[in-house]
Amino acid sequence: MDELTLITKIQKMLKERYQQVGDTMVSGGVDNMEKYKYMLGQAHAYQFISGEISNLLNKGAKDGDGKVVNIGKDRSTKT
Repeated sequence: MDELTLITKIQKMLKERYQQVGDTMVSGGVDNMEKYKYMLGQAHAYQFISGEISNLLNKGAKDGDGKVVNIGKDRSTKT
């Protein structure tokens, strides 16, 4: 599996989880404030991670080297 496929699958999973949290909160699945805060924290985390992935993808596109993420042993040098 190449890096771009992996990243796409992770983004899809994050979006689905975010949607599940939202659906649960809207449909009345929250019965106390603790659960509400926990689920709100989950939603924020999913959004933050998705945003960071998007930022990395955009940075990779701006670099112009054709690579989005270098998952090699030595990340300090470009290959």
